[in-house]
Amino acid sequence: MGCCTGRCTLILLCTVQLIAALERQVFDFLGYQWAPILANFLHIIAIILGLFGTLQYRPRYVIAYAIWAAVWVTWNVFLICFYLEVGDLSKDSDILTFHVSQHQSWWSEHGPGCVRKEAPVGGVAGLESHSYVSVVGCAIEYQYIEVLHSATQILLALLGFVYACYVTSVFTEEEDSFDFIGGFDPFPLYHVNEKSNHPLFKQSYL
Repeated sequence: MGCCTGRCTLILLCTVQLIAALERQVFDFLGYQWAPILANFLHIIAIILGLFGTLQYRPRYVIAYAIWAAVWVTWNVFLICFYLEVGDLSKDSDILTFHVSQHQSWWSEHGPGCVRKEAPVGGVAGLESHSYVSVVGCAIEYQYIEVLHSATQILLALLGFVYACYVTSVFTEEEDSFDFIGGFDPFPLYHVNEKSNHPLFKQSYL
């Protein structure tokens, strides 16, 4: 296969997806978003499987990656609905932290242009845990940053799904020369049989 084939494109897509997933994982860790952290971890594993399957001509791994890509799209659609408060969903809910804490997205206090201000509550000074935190001056509201992240993930996952299906079909067409255990057989057995039946090969043993 050449460099501009679907296989090479899928390798590039997996690499970009891996970088994007690691970037998102960092900010989800900073925001204590445990549900997204778990989902990102599974996503990174699926990307590595897809990358390995593409490099080593393992169609089963590529199929597993394609299935996960569909699940990943569904998860990110849910996140978009969550942050845009579609239906009964609320971005202020603690669903994403598994109801362990009231933390929100890291971008809610550290977005572009955001200024974080604290004021003591109830006359209790010196206790940060009892301070009211207000964020002003944000150029972009944090929910739109999260929506942009999810939209990017959906786009990459859809492209990955399409190319994974294409690569799987190519691998299937080449299954006659594919060894599902060790990759391509560099010296098939029938070559040995043909060589052993060749007259010159027989004379060398006379």
